[in-house]
Amino acid sequence: MSLNVKKSCCIRIGVRYSAKCFNIVNTEGQELSWTTEVRYIRVFIEATSSFKCSLDNAKRSSYRSFNSIFGRVGRLASNEVILQLLKSKCLPVLYYSMEACPLRKSQVKSLDFAVDGALRKIFDTKLQILEKNAEKY
Repeated sequence: MSLNVKKSCCIRIGVRYSAKCFNIVNTEGQELSWTTEVRYIRVFIEATSSFKCSLDNAKRSSYRSFNSIFGRVGRLASNEVILQLLKSKCLPVLYYSMEACPLRKSQVKSLDFAVDGALRKIFDTKLQILEKNAEKY
């Protein structure tokens, strides 16, 4: 079987995840690289002693989508509109394939913090705008 070395890599999960491994060579004599993280359909799997998914890229993409939306409509739209956009556009990015990944308590708190950050940004900004407008009058 021929493997594409540019698109393939090796990872170890389990008790000996940090053990040094021999290189795997394909039929053309090219070696597969060993990595500490693998991406499979937008899910990042880490090399640890137990199966663990990395949430860093999901959070980063969610922040990026929220900041893009909020930067365009943040001061013009109502809170309900922004919350609906958050719910329909940003949360699916954040929660994509979470049912396939066993989450630890720290990871659940990390996801909650990402959502709370967006909510703080929505409501704090709205409150600051209202306070500035009240000072003018």
